[in-house]
Amino acid sequence: MGAIESLRYFVPELILLGGAFAAFTLDFFLKQKKIVGEFAIFVIALAISFVEAPVKPLPLFSGMFYMDPFAHFFRYLALGAVAVTLLVSLGYGPLKKRYAGEFYGLFLLMAFALILVAAANNLLMIFLAVEFVSLLSYLLVGFLKDDPRSKEAAIKYLLFGTVCSGIMLYGMSLLYGAAGSIDLLTIGDVLFHPSMKPLAAAAVLFFFAGLGFKISMAPFHMWAPDVYEGAPTPVTAFLTVAPKALGFAVLMRVLGLTFWNYAPVWSPILVILSILTMTVGNITAVSQTNIKRFLAYSSIAQAGYILMGLAVFSQLGDESVLIYLLVYLLTNLGAFAAVTLVGEATQSDSLDAYAGLSERSPVTAAMLAVFLLSLAGIPPLAGFIGKYYVFAAAIQVNFITLVVVAAVNSIVAAYYYFRIIRLMYLVPASGPAFTAPSKALTAALWLMFAGVLALGIFPGFFLTRILG
Repeated sequence: MGAIESLRYFVPELILLGGAFAAFTLDFFLKQKKIVGEFAIFVIALAISFVEAPVKPLPLFSGMFYMDPFAHFFRYLALGAVAVTLLVSLGYGPLKKRYAGEFYGLFLLMAFALILVAAANNLLMIFLAVEFVSLLSYLLVGFLKDDPRSKEAAIKYLLFGTVCSGIMLYGMSLLYGAAGSIDLLTIGDVLFHPSMKPLAAAAVLFFFAGLGFKISMAPFHMWAPDVYEGAPTPVTAFLTVAPKALGFAVLMRVLGLTFWNYAPVWSPILVILSILTMTVGNITAVSQTNIKRFLAYSSIAQAGYILMGLAVFSQLGDESVLIYLLVYLLTNLGAFAAVTLVGEATQSDSLDAYAGLSERSPVTAAMLAVFLLSLAGIPPLAGFIGKYYVFAAAIQVNFITLVVVAAVNSIVAAYYYFRIIRLMYLVPASGPAFTAPSKALTAALWLMFAGVLALGIFPGFFLTRILG
């Protein structure tokens, strides 16, 4: 399909792009930067209203993008993640300054970039879209230019990201050299020949290195704790879910279209990486005393569970990845919304700030407890549904060792999640009651809280819509 004809199926993305430039323009004229944030939320809502499920898979812009149910799912995921992050950001104190308007425009560009990542269908567009997301991420992490921690986090993120992008690009160059094409299906046909097995194995490893950085997969996770700690809290919340989800989207598309014939090669590698990722994340999280670093290592562990679904390379495995990503988005954004509220009230990210939270802000404590229990996979919350499906996918193909290791890791994770709950409910309060949070932050908390409960209690209603 040509470029002009493709535009009619690209309306939400055009709205986001136009909205981003409009937000930057409004920033010049408005002293109340909160209005720019409200405008950005309106643009996201308008884009969502124009999203239409494709009747059949559509090759857009001469096949560079592929709008299918898979890309459509991530379209909603990206827009939802950005919308909730913007709601949380409206009540975030450090952003209430003269340059805050740029923050909201960058997030509209981020929503546009994430959708490009999900729909990209050749090596060039995958690389450009992933780097677009990366560049925006570096800017957002270092957005608090007067905060030394934010600047340090951005530099670390940039250095790690540049190296991993170079590794991924080298893997892409091998594929292009072998196939003479950047189209994923064409490359897959060329790699079908047995003589291509060594090159395919090398390219898979380079892809894992590059995208492993994006999804904070061990051993490419070293950047995550420092970056998550130094970034503005709403940005940390966003980075733990949206770019990670789209990194999995690229992995699923590339493995399914290009390397499907080499599943016996890369599936065992993913099993090992899954075990390593969840183990490193969970064990290291136990000793953390900073809530953002705590949730950073939790995020690494969650990536390990998602890799279980990817490793089995089956229909149920792919479905479990999509389900887990939706569950994780609701739960982790909700947890970070609560963390933003507590951080604003106490001016601290220490775990000690959560002592007696049930007395100082009972509703916040109850919601955060639900989000933590969901991350632990306790029924009847959404997290249990996500874990149920990835475990079921692994059991279906007899990956019993992987299941046993994941079960042990889940017990370790439950320990450190309950550690926070104990602080909130069993340790005496050390400060006054909290003041009422902003309406936007309250709305974000309630939306995520309702989503975690609804998906956990009525999973069938949501799963039929996710899986078609």
